[in-house]
Amino acid sequence: MVLFLNAVFLVHNSTFGDFTWNSMSGRSVRLKSVPVQSLSELERARLQEVAFYQLQQDCDLGCQITIPKDGQKRKKSLRKKLDSLGKEKNRDKEFVPQAFGMPLSQVIANDRAYKLKQDSQREEQKDVSDFVASLLPFGTKRQNKELSSSNSSLSSTSETPNESTSPNTPEPAPRARRRGAMSVDSITDLDDNQSRLLEALQLSLPAEAQSKKEKARDKKLSLNPIYRQVPRLVDSCCQHVEKHGLQTVGIFRVGSSKKRVRQLREEFDRGVDVVLEEEHSIHDVAALLKEFLRDMPDPLLTKELYTAFINTLLLEPDEQLSTLQLLIYLLPPCNCDTLHRLLQFLFTVASHAEDSTDKDGQEVIGNKMTSLNLATIFGPNLLHKQKSTDKEFTVQSSARAEESTAIIAVVQKMIENYETLFMVPPDLQNEVLISLLETDPDVVDYLLRRKASQSS
Repeated sequence: MVLFLNAVFLVHNSTFGDFTWNSMSGRSVRLKSVPVQSLSELERARLQEVAFYQLQQDCDLGCQITIPKDGQKRKKSLRKKLDSLGKEKNRDKEFVPQAFGMPLSQVIANDRAYKLKQDSQREEQKDVSDFVASLLPFGTKRQNKELSSSNSSLSSTSETPNESTSPNTPEPAPRARRRGAMSVDSITDLDDNQSRLLEALQLSLPAEAQSKKEKARDKKLSLNPIYRQVPRLVDSCCQHVEKHGLQTVGIFRVGSSKKRVRQLREEFDRGVDVVLEEEHSIHDVAALLKEFLRDMPDPLLTKELYTAFINTLLLEPDEQLSTLQLLIYLLPPCNCDTLHRLLQFLFTVASHAEDSTDKDGQEVIGNKMTSLNLATIFGPNLLHKQKSTDKEFTVQSSARAEESTAIIAVVQKMIENYETLFMVPPDLQNEVLISLLETDPDVVDYLLRRKASQSS
């Protein structure tokens, strides 16, 4: 089948699942599976819409499906209210938490603001260092001149006019500033080399606090991949265990030091630049990661999609994975990116669960953290729904046990298949491009050229 729209050709061979597009410049692009993080911000937004439509039309999950809202405010549970009241007594008046118990999007915005502050301080330090370095040659020249003048005064009483001591330093070059998303109107004027340059320069950043005027002005979504939205704490904890603790038996089972975990928690909450070194206990870092996920106001897989995720177990085995994939595409980018990092980490931990033999023939003890064990530990923190009352929470224990089993099964499947879940197949990319083609053909042409440059 050949579809012609606005000088862009879509060649679709349904027999072999071949989706090939031709750009306005005549370049042919055959769609292939790509990581969801490689899509532009605009493509990810349209992918969310496409996934929502397919879930409603093709998947019978027996429940209402809604697209989760990013950073939605939630009511605190009674336990969290009591915890926060107890901590207020020991909290400084000016202290505002930066990580724990906050919406995920806000945590990432805080991390981004901290990074920008750090980068700005480094730039200022570099400018001062460069300025001092530029003065050193002049200072040496002046000292030599004064020494020469002093020697000459011994044999002559004549005075020489003073020269200006101000260094002729050039003004510092203006710093390069990041450009925002490019206007759609100017995209078609770019050639392929300029397109690659634009792609290198435009890495969209996560949404930060903006005034109403700025929000109204900056409505357009970027045409390039968005900044990876994973909290600094989550990435630091995962990297620490991956580097130092994959062979530690019972990583998430063995008890930790409450005092040391509380200290780490307070440092992250104060925005301190925490560096997890080898001497930090693996079990302390593991406990810190679990606490962060537990204290999130909204679980990583969101309350709106709780029933939908659970009901995937009612589908045929060959349909479960593709449906889980569509549900993941409904998540806000920050939830999706953080979930990917966490599942990648848990998959790595599970791959070291069994005993093995190293290259020298020595036995290596496994960490015993299988995907089932990890799903049992992390499942309740990743996927749960809010109970309306404490009374409801205490009754129907058998129903809650069944739900717990289902949660564990869903999270285990996600751990074992995380690579597949975050790859966008050609047919879904095709639907995204068709959706964009109806409204923004110039955008589609730019995206096709970017895909072609990536492939080559």
